[in-house]
Amino acid sequence: MYTVAVERSFVARHFLFGGDWGPENLLHSHPYRVEVQLQGGTLDDHGYLVDIVDIDFHLDEVVACFRDRTLNELAEFAGLNPSIEHFARILCRMLRQRLTAPNLQAIRVKIWETDIAWAAYQEDFA
Repeated sequence: MYTVAVERSFVARHFLFGGDWGPENLLHSHPYRVEVQLQGGTLDDHGYLVDIVDIDFHLDEVVACFRDRTLNELAEFAGLNPSIEHFARILCRMLRQRLTAPNLQAIRVKIWETDIAWAAYQEDFA
């Protein structure tokens, strides 16, 4: 199985609700780092799983939706705590819709909220 991955860093704000998480209940920012990993068993005629230029373009588009924004105010997080678990799923599904190479078998998005805390979400292509 081949894997290709691309990373981006950006800052966004959020606050958690529904529990007592101390400072996390107040509006604050995080220096997020997101990594998208694409997997498949075959390469195209050029020897690529997916052209990294395409991954870069779509990842930039998706990250731009969240960069310097307050996640709680965005439709993608309506009714949800903007946890990194939810954030990983949202980013994964947005990227899955954009990345359409026929040889892809899975997409995984890993997002760090701090240097030591991350969550990931994976979807397999049917």
